[in-house]
Amino acid sequence: MSNQESMRKNPRMWHGKPVVRMHAMVKPIGPICNLNCEYCYYLSKQQLLQETGGWRISDEVLESFIRQYIEDQNYKEVVFSWQGGEPTLLGLDFFKRVVELEKRYCPAHMRCENDLQTNGTLIDDEWCAFLKENNFLVGLSIDGPRELHDQYRRDGNGEGSFDRAYRAAKLLRRHGVNFATLSCVNRLTAKHPLEVYRFLRDDVHSPRIQFIPIVEPKKFRTVAPQHWVPTDMPIMGSPAALPGTSDSVVEDWCVDPDDFGEFLCTIFDEWYERDLGNVYVHYFEAAVEVWMGRVSPLCTHGPMCGKGVALEHDGSVYACDHYVYPDYKLGNIMDRSIKDLVLTEEQEWFGTNKERTLPGYCRNCEYEFACFGECPKNRFIRSPYGEKGLNYLCSGWKRFYAYIDPYIQTIVRRLGHEPVVRVVSG
Repeated sequence: MSNQESMRKNPRMWHGKPVVRMHAMVKPIGPICNLNCEYCYYLSKQQLLQETGGWRISDEVLESFIRQYIEDQNYKEVVFSWQGGEPTLLGLDFFKRVVELEKRYCPAHMRCENDLQTNGTLIDDEWCAFLKENNFLVGLSIDGPRELHDQYRRDGNGEGSFDRAYRAAKLLRRHGVNFATLSCVNRLTAKHPLEVYRFLRDDVHSPRIQFIPIVEPKKFRTVAPQHWVPTDMPIMGSPAALPGTSDSVVEDWCVDPDDFGEFLCTIFDEWYERDLGNVYVHYFEAAVEVWMGRVSPLCTHGPMCGKGVALEHDGSVYACDHYVYPDYKLGNIMDRSIKDLVLTEEQEWFGTNKERTLPGYCRNCEYEFACFGECPKNRFIRSPYGEKGLNYLCSGWKRFYAYIDPYIQTIVRRLGHEPVVRVVSG
């Protein structure tokens, strides 16, 4: 039985009813930001979506969304994720209104949780007091020490943002705000794994470390994922499938696949020897889950996707945060409820298509159970055998999983479980 069939035939239950859950990345100010990060995948939505009425979410759309989002789920916890652009540009009063509306519509048997993704540049003591009081989880974008962070994360005047982001980290820690760091692994930072990791661990004192590989085809600003021309897909490892070459299909700032694998392996060594059990690195913790036979907590490494949609400022819903293109617009919550937009055959097809379109190169890989071809938005190269739809990061992920396999098996056995080991015939 496939993972999808198992999930359909054995749905999770809560209070005797099948659980109805979804997750929305809310863009209350669209792509508007006070930084001009060179590798940002969302700034270009200003041209793609061509908004004429302003980018700020209206109170009518905000209240309708919060009410629907709570009413259309039946689990004990409803998670609101506020992103951008830079959502703190909306000001504290906006988020006080958010909390007010959540309290109004959330029934006693449920609770509302909030997370906020920010570049940290506007965070001050007043923000921290509010975030602490209302139990927000804050994702702080910081790529490493100043010389690495400021290479790509600059404002509109070309000024680096490191000092402001680092100050935010210190403020969040001082106020006891629950936060995590999100560090983008690009072509530069991938070359400095220990410098990045030790900075996050020893200087930022990050309680949760997340690494995000930067991968974007050169046509990403106008061409939606899965709408690439098949003949433009280069073979894995060829010059066109690597950043910085004259005929590359990706932006120069993208991470090199093999560098990404080595980046994770190098950090894993340090983590395993010094920090196991003390420092939370999401890729490493997720690997333990998967080797225990569980579904990955990371959507990029799960067997299916589709429950995590994006809500734009005007109420438009898109299939995924990385699929905010007209091709993947599901509708608008002011016309149909968010449940009716998300829990549809169309969106289910989008989610299950992740497994359906795996190339044979992935199906015959001993680490398919841990990777599942990673995020479909990155599947724009060909396998060594010419199959289309291979993930750009394939060689890096395979290097990482092969390296950590014996160590993760040891951890899993210490936890009292028998690790997953897949034997591939032929």
